[in-house]
Parts: sequence; C-alpha cells; structure tokens
Amino acid sequence: MNISIKSLYNWYRNTLRHPKYRWWLILGSLVYLLSPLDIAPDFIPIVGWIDDGIIMSLLVSEVSQMLIEFANKGKKETETETSDRPTEAANVVNVDAVTVEE
Repeated sequence: MNISIKSLYNWYRNTLRHPKYRWWLILGSLVYLLSPLDIAPDFIPIVGWIDDGIIMSLLVSEVSQMLIEFANKGKKETETETSDRPTEAANVVNVDAVTVEE
C-alpha cells in the first residue's frame, strides 16, 4: 500500500472543502490534536510534536483559505449588485457623427 504525502494532502483538502464532511474533518482534527493518542506520542520530544504541527498547519491553512474565498465571493456579489443599479452615466448615449456630402 503505497500512499504518498501528496495524496493524503489532496484527500484532506478535498474532504475539507466538501460541505457534507467539512465539520466532521475539523472536529476530527481538533480531537486528534487534543488527544494523547497520536501516530507519534507527544511525550517523545520533537518527533511527537511533528504530526500535531502538520495537522494543525493543514487545518489552519485550509480553513483560512476557505474563509478568504468566502469573503472574496461576498465582496464580488456586493460589487455586482452595485454595478447593476442604473446610474446617470448609464443614460448617456454616444453618437458618432458622420458628414454627408451631397
């Protein structure tokens, strides 16, 4: 069973972005961080903290990225709502003048 780190990262990211499983994965990550049972136990200096650090950095980076995308999406929706309103400039008609010779 050959599992690469990149495939685990992609699974974590895709699962976190899926609305149905998002809160389960966040809750599971927090339980893993707070639990004394880890892949590498925390009482082993440095090595025990690496897995917690990786999970925490993945969780914080992905959740913050989702929040940034959500904020940008809301900002774009607000801009489109304000651009749909008629303004005085929208009532101006540009006419190209052409000379007619007889």
